[in-house]
Amino acid sequence: MPRLSRLLAATTLLASGTLVHSHPASQEVARQLPATGPNYRFSFGDSYSETRFNPNGTLPNPANPLGNPDAPPSGPNWVTYGTTKYNHSVVYTYNYASNGATIDDDLVEPSDPSSRTLTDQVNDFLAGAGKKPSATPWTSENSLFSIWIGMFDIEYTYFLSGNRDLFSDQLLDAEFPLVKKLYDAGARNFLFNNVAPINRTPRMLRQPSSAQAKQAEVIDGFNARLSSWIRDFGSKHTDAKIFFFDANARFTSILNNPKTYGFKDAKSYGSGDDFFWMNDFQPGSRANDYIAQVVGKDVLGNTVW
Repeated sequence: MPRLSRLLAATTLLASGTLVHSHPASQEVARQLPATGPNYRFSFGDSYSETRFNPNGTLPNPANPLGNPDAPPSGPNWVTYGTTKYNHSVVYTYNYASNGATIDDDLVEPSDPSSRTLTDQVNDFLAGAGKKPSATPWTSENSLFSIWIGMFDIEYTYFLSGNRDLFSDQLLDAEFPLVKKLYDAGARNFLFNNVAPINRTPRMLRQPSSAQAKQAEVIDGFNARLSSWIRDFGSKHTDAKIFFFDANARFTSILNNPKTYGFKDAKSYGSGDDFFWMNDFQPGSRANDYIAQVVGKDVLGNTVW
């Protein structure tokens, strides 16, 4: 056992800490990027984001803006589509996300020992691209740092007793010093996604309704506290531009009305475009395309890339 140690508008969380609805037109007046040279994205998270990028392998380049591998085994996800389809410039993406990742293994141990926790991922970045080598000449202005983490921290612990709000704060107290390390390295554009409603995955639908309800309660508690931590970070770092994608609300809207979005239902999974779920836990390719479109057009607009 791993150890313990809603259709809604996308939103942008401004550095002032005010949560407002995001409108693409209003974002057109924001800072425009240079017309020459690539922009950079540094992605951190779990299997919802991973592309199996190896920072010691081929780096992002004109032929493959994700660097490596040539074709992620699980197919394109929202990071892939955001890099190659719903972007407004050339974007080189360094994707440190790792399958099954948790925030820190002192709090929640990943089920796979080879998984790189968020702590590991940030340290990997700081040891390499974070030093701004000549091969990766990113700047505070031309880079975006995205973090989507927490699904497995909850998946592995939601059933445990104890003060869940306190534990959520312990998780976030491990995450946000890592965000501060990124800031200290020069990061100024941050994109945070909250925890998706994994209580509605085919995997959880096999569990009793009481377990589904318990997991949903833990997710809601974590997400509420995440929003508070993001606001606090923004208020203390007013030169940072902070974007927020309410993944939970967006997933919920789709799963409540799957046919409206072209999916057959909210429960089954498979490889076809009419399946929302690719397997019993992860959204499929077309669902990821939709997520990337919302993030790229509604949340980020032309403000970052």
